[in-house]
Amino acid sequence: MNKQDIQLLYRYNRWANERILNAAANVSGVQFLAPASYPHGGLRGTLTHALFAEWIWRKRWEGDSPIQRIKPEEFPTFDSLRARWLEEDKALDAFIANLTDEKLNAPFQYRNTRGEPLENILWHVMAHLVNHGTQHRSEAAAMLTDLGHSPGDIDFIVFLREMK
Repeated sequence: MNKQDIQLLYRYNRWANERILNAAANVSGVQFLAPASYPHGGLRGTLTHALFAEWIWRKRWEGDSPIQRIKPEEFPTFDSLRARWLEEDKALDAFIANLTDEKLNAPFQYRNTRGEPLENILWHVMAHLVNHGTQHRSEAAAMLTDLGHSPGDIDFIVFLREMK
């Protein structure tokens, strides 16, 4: 893996997140907070989980291993969640800007939320994070579509075609 490739994956990740968030901006407060039978609950819970994953992995890559989680209750409104996500986007962009091919292909150590030590190759978990986001964006897209606010296609190939 090289820096150019990971930057492309993360541009896709940002693009797909924005499509979901732009669609979610159209739901009512009641719809945003409503429970659902998805693994992380409704729209708020699912989006919070995706945001949490981006935050905690970035923190780990930077050498910090938080044990606390970002919780849905921290976001009483969609706007509060989106504002926090924009902050995370900036921090993630800064991290990616400072990557080197050497760092991407090297192992890094971190602790999971239970405090257990782990080690992975950096690009492996960076690719994992984009893939993880795909799962939860898909869940959010299904909820949004049911609410009449489909985000449209969020496939990687659609992103590539739009980039041309």
